[in-house]
Amino acid sequence: MSHLPDAVLWSIPAFVVLTILEIASHRLHPGEDADGYDAKDAVTSVSMGLGSLVFDFLWKIPTVAIYAVVHELTPMRAPTLWWTLPMMLIVQDFFYYWQHRGHHVIRILWACHVVHHSSRRFNLTTALRQPWTAFTSWPFYLPMIALGVHPAAVAFCYSANLVYQFWIHTERIDKLPRPLEYIFNTPSHHRVHHASQGGYLDRNFGGILIVWDRMFGTWARETHKPVFGLTKNISTHNPLRVATHEYAAIARDIQAAGHWRECAGHVFRRPGWQPEIPRGDRAAGTRSTDPEPAEFDSTARGGGC
Repeated sequence: MSHLPDAVLWSIPAFVVLTILEIASHRLHPGEDADGYDAKDAVTSVSMGLGSLVFDFLWKIPTVAIYAVVHELTPMRAPTLWWTLPMMLIVQDFFYYWQHRGHHVIRILWACHVVHHSSRRFNLTTALRQPWTAFTSWPFYLPMIALGVHPAAVAFCYSANLVYQFWIHTERIDKLPRPLEYIFNTPSHHRVHHASQGGYLDRNFGGILIVWDRMFGTWARETHKPVFGLTKNISTHNPLRVATHEYAAIARDIQAAGHWRECAGHVFRRPGWQPEIPRGDRAAGTRSTDPEPAEFDSTARGGGC
């Protein structure tokens, strides 16, 4: 399995060329997204991407060990052949959907993923703004390993999925023909995903395919111009703060919590969760309350954003 390449590393030259072309496109034909690039923001995104390569290498060590043990114990074997690899890509994309959705609705996972949503710009450098704590993703692919898929094949599918998603981080491509928009994740679908408006929040989690969102009720059409970023944006370009700001917010909330249930809620419930206030305290006006809304808002808390 060692012959399977790391698609992300092999694609870096293409990332550079496409980014240069997008910058040139903005300069020559600004259009409605004339503010699509900001030098400090782009440098921060690239720095986060370079840092993620280093940290991902470190996180791979325990992940590969766990995957290897599970693969050795399972009696099933899925051959990695030219005709099985496309099926593995589809299966991996299915689990990616749930990984991505989970990282929006569980706060400790959102603390990792919020990094990718922390830019108020939407361009190809935004695709590079990756977290440094991606160890939260490996459990979602254990079913593939248990089904006999080799860990190297899972790693290849994951990297291929990320490479596909690079080109959809742009405002320079309008909606594509309807059959493509119906099946695949496109720039239009992903602009919705990165938007901070209420109707767009927590939508379009697909990686390569958008059909999972259509199947599980999380798809939304792009109907008006998105406002990118968090509902409470951060005001820093420091990569370390970008990488850790939500973890710091969780720590502050745990420190201020009055009960272990509140501690657990701040860690494992949705990012916008707040403990309910006892009716007596509410009536007495001893503290303010923000009742738990019916729908989650995964960007409602930005960790001091």
